[in-house]
Amino acid sequence: MSLPLITLTGTPLEQGRQHGAQLKDRIAANIAVYFDRFLRETLLERDAVHEIAAQYAEHIQRQSPAYFVNMQGVAEGGGFEFLDIVALNVRYEILYYQFGKMAMEREAQADGCTLFALLPEATSEGHLIIGQNWDWIPEVQGAVLHTHEPDGLQTLAFTESGIVGAKLGFNSEGIGLAINGITTTDDDWARFNKPAHVRFYEILRQRDFNDAVSVITSEPRACSTNFLIAQPPGFVLDVEAAPDTQGYLSPVDGVLTHANHFVNPEVLGLTEPPNPRRIYSRRREARLAELLLAAKPTTLEKIQTALRDTLDDPFGLCRHRNLAEPPEQHYVTVTSAIMDLDTKTLHLTDGPPDQSDYQTFSL
Repeated sequence: MSLPLITLTGTPLEQGRQHGAQLKDRIAANIAVYFDRFLRETLLERDAVHEIAAQYAEHIQRQSPAYFVNMQGVAEGGGFEFLDIVALNVRYEILYYQFGKMAMEREAQADGCTLFALLPEATSEGHLIIGQNWDWIPEVQGAVLHTHEPDGLQTLAFTESGIVGAKLGFNSEGIGLAINGITTTDDDWARFNKPAHVRFYEILRQRDFNDAVSVITSEPRACSTNFLIAQPPGFVLDVEAAPDTQGYLSPVDGVLTHANHFVNPEVLGLTEPPNPRRIYSRRREARLAELLLAAKPTTLEKIQTALRDTLDDPFGLCRHRNLAEPPEQHYVTVTSAIMDLDTKTLHLTDGPPDQSDYQTFSL
């Protein structure tokens, strides 16, 4: 298995058209997957999803004109209905809000994604390295986007085909991004603040570390997200961003890990929805820190070994389907990512890393 790499150039509209045309089949598959999940997991019919998407589109057009026209381009290039593409791009707000809203009514909750950062002092080559296991819906079709922006900036990042805002990657200035889904009882898509994927897009188009962090912190959010931002030589900050407040975490002994929970929600005055699987999030976060600290000075091979760890299977670092659950509640490690921000190299798997080799991409 391998992930497609596509190169996007020109204006945001032109990039969107190229994206839509080159990934047409994968985007169509993702539209089908998500509208099925919207219905089966959040009880939202297609018309209801389109209504949310239409409202969000108006706000995105004002908040980020480049992102809006990029979505238009994806729809035009692939021949898709525009609101289907918008729904893909705001699927984080739709799904994670519903997960929290329905938490009192059901036990099953989405969880997954464990990220890390390694300061140069903790790596064998003295490089700044970040990455994560991105755990999500098994059928989602990913891709690698290499963009050439009109101002000369380049980005290299993994996305779900059809989503403009890639969720993990870096740019030619060394700004790197990894993310976790997190939730609070304050989350509400109807706030219509700038969506998570729009922020991912804008973070990777910053040249300065503080400007990248400001994309998160300069205005409130609709739904909570955890962001890891890094830039050589050794700038690293993890931002636990709730709708109206945020917390900050830094590496300890050269290592930082984070999963799908707030580390100290009480300190931030937050309440997380009940989730019986949150214990696995805490265990994954601690397990990855344990493995990376024990491996110092860490090599690429040691990081890959850590990300293949299956303790607590099927809920471990390397996530597999839990066949005891219904299909709509299956989650796996869709991709495992390791980013060397000094060499600007991206190592990615297409599937769980214990079942898929790492592909290497670079700027």
